[in-house]
Amino acid sequence: MAAAGTKSVVFVCLGNICRSPIAEAVFRKMATDAGVVDKWRIDSAATSNYEIGSSPDHRGQACMKNHGVAMSHVARQVTKDDFLSFDYILCMDENNLSELNRKAKLVKNYKAKIELLGSYDPEKQLIIKDPYYGSAEDFEKVYEQCVRCCKAFLEMNS
Repeated sequence: MAAAGTKSVVFVCLGNICRSPIAEAVFRKMATDAGVVDKWRIDSAATSNYEIGSSPDHRGQACMKNHGVAMSHVARQVTKDDFLSFDYILCMDENNLSELNRKAKLVKNYKAKIELLGSYDPEKQLIIKDPYYGSAEDFEKVYEQCVRCCKAFLEMNS
């Protein structure tokens, strides 16, 4: 459980090397800039076990560096404890959502609210597409979507 007075969010994608670490870093920077980072527990994770122990994709790291956003993460898989200890589990697409809902059914009395991060997008782009097989431009699109969604999510939870 997060400490009293704190909120918690874990961002989730398939491998935890592209979209979710970008969302985590963007949200952490926004919370820091807003002076509320100490009121949040922020993390990211994967639905799969493909990339456990890996660093974020180099193209995502380059994108974040271009925007002056610090990124430091080692890929991990979602655990049963995540469903009990986080307030929000925000994922990137329907496959993530389906897998998280399936895993949640195995956790008794879980408290996390499982949603698409894109549900907070003021431009109504519900899905944050996986840029893994794409270009640097695709990582930039992910970054821009994460900025819009994280800003709206933070505003709703401040």
